[in-house]
Amino acid sequence: MNYTAEVTNMCPVAKGAYHGPAPIPEEGKWVQAKEIKDISGFTHGIGWCAPQQGACKLTLNVKDGIIEEALVETIGCSGMTHSAAMASEILIGKTLLEALNTDLVCDAINTAMRELFLQIVYGRTQSAFSEGGLLVGASLEDLGKGLRSQVGTMFATREKGPRYLEMTEGYCTQIAMNADNEIIGYEFLSFGKMMDFIKGGMDAKEAMEKATGHYGQWEGAAKYIDPREE
Repeated sequence: MNYTAEVTNMCPVAKGAYHGPAPIPEEGKWVQAKEIKDISGFTHGIGWCAPQQGACKLTLNVKDGIIEEALVETIGCSGMTHSAAMASEILIGKTLLEALNTDLVCDAINTAMRELFLQIVYGRTQSAFSEGGLLVGASLEDLGKGLRSQVGTMFATREKGPRYLEMTEGYCTQIAMNADNEIIGYEFLSFGKMMDFIKGGMDAKEAMEKATGHYGQWEGAAKYIDPREE
């Protein structure tokens, strides 16, 4: 260790008591984190890319500093889905510090990793007060039926008003309207359920009908429109 002449010529002053880092809540315990292996937790982080044309929701389950589980969800950019595929391979088995300093292929995923790192190392995790934390695989509970991300997609213009394209229930196939042309309900197709029915051997048309549902004042509406055509 090299010191400047000013520091070398200073007289030493004794340090007082060492209190250590402030304890943070981790999986039902209070932990004084001194090394990366002292960090555990399950939580989410949101990231965005520089042009802000896409976003990523990243969910990690960290045990003793190691990433044991990752759920990568992206929206708004076609290339991000491929980046997410690579990130899902890259993240598993890395320490939090390794993951923070790894190129996760996409700005939005990298930003999500940064935001998530801050939550975990400061003890702001979803599992902070859950004894033993959450089981590996817990992130799948955040997904909808058929293990699909919960996505809402709406389009609207001042001239023609709103169009519901996708809700968490599924792909919107029709919108129900009253006599004043106000939306009062919608029909949706749950792709996850439909694919499960088809995999079980059901005819595709029957599976589609069985996976279709309605929300709101569907019955007796003045008219129904296809949000993608009208």
